[in-house]
Amino acid sequence: MTRATFIIIAALLIGCAPLTPVQPWEKGDLARKSMTLEPDRLGAAYAEHTYTSKEGASGGAGVGGGGCGCN
Repeated sequence: MTRATFIIIAALLIGCAPLTPVQPWEKGDLARKSMTLEPDRLGAAYAEHTYTSKEGASGGAGVGGGGCGCN
């Protein structure tokens, strides 16, 4: 990686940093359910359980069970 590339990447990363911290009244916007990666926690848990049951191995999200779906 050349020095110019490194300087450009560093400048872009510094530009992404906030100048002021998030204020307490702004944290409510970030804590909304729509801001999560998985807005439907029950559906995500069901999909993960189905995946681990079919694969017979865990996907890194918990303890793996057998291929039958019983834990």
